[in-house]
Amino acid sequence: MATQWEKRKAVDRMQEAIEQRLGEPITLAQLAHAARYSPYYAARIFKELTGRTPFEHIRLRRLSAAAMRLASSDDRVIDVAFDFVFDSHEGFTRAFSKCFGLTPAEFRRTRPEVPLFLPASARGFYSRRLKGETTMTDKSKPSVVFVQILERPERRMILKRGKKATHYFEYCEEVGCDIWKTLSSIESAIHEPMGLWLPDKLRPEGTSKYVQGVELPKGSTAAVPEGFEAIDLPPCRMLVFQGPPFKDDDFEEAIGSLWDAINAYDPASIGYGWADDEAPRFQLQPMGYRGYIEGRPVRAR
Repeated sequence: MATQWEKRKAVDRMQEAIEQRLGEPITLAQLAHAARYSPYYAARIFKELTGRTPFEHIRLRRLSAAAMRLASSDDRVIDVAFDFVFDSHEGFTRAFSKCFGLTPAEFRRTRPEVPLFLPASARGFYSRRLKGETTMTDKSKPSVVFVQILERPERRMILKRGKKATHYFEYCEEVGCDIWKTLSSIESAIHEPMGLWLPDKLRPEGTSKYVQGVELPKGSTAAVPEGFEAIDLPPCRMLVFQGPPFKDDDFEEAIGSLWDAINAYDPASIGYGWADDEAPRFQLQPMGYRGYIEGRPVRAR
């Protein structure tokens, strides 16, 4: 009997095989080979861990990849359909409309912010780490983390809320993955867009803990995009952690290592305590050249 970790690694391998073959026919035998189990057992553990059969997963991934292609290129709909292994324009349009509520042509014309389907492996990584579960990383590797205290003045924030999201991948599934682009276009922003975990006092009932937003100077009159809102943030102190540079493919390990460092750090050693109830905790977009950066609010003891 496979352990949960062995099952998870097998499903991760199957998902990697799917990502590499989105534009090709995929058989259960190929996925079983990647999983290193029998076809029956591979299909069984895939559904057990993701809630979907392998072919439900493949269909959703192809439709989401096709939507991204339609939004970012002028390729003909029929060419996109064939590139993602749909055998006819009609079949692709029918499946696309059922998934997104719009035909491919309507989607391209309106470019709505719709939730796209993301592989459960990355989503599950966030869920496990937020629950405090560790990952199989090489603990012998030294990790240098830069830590500094920043004073944040009273400021304004334009943000987009979800309903239940507790981390980035849940947020993308609820709200969409293009929020960053809108936030980046807001004039007078004082920092780059960020993901944030809001304290309860900044969350109206029925809204998500995790949001994306961008900070502006106090009193800013910048236009608020449709579907977004502006809130005022009080002054606060932030303990900001920055990990070492990493290879882009290693972003999970980079985030996990920094979270380990944050969880192990005792702010009392410098006269502070955590203040997660006073201000949002934030994360910046992981970029390998600068390392992963996250900030957590603190108060003087």
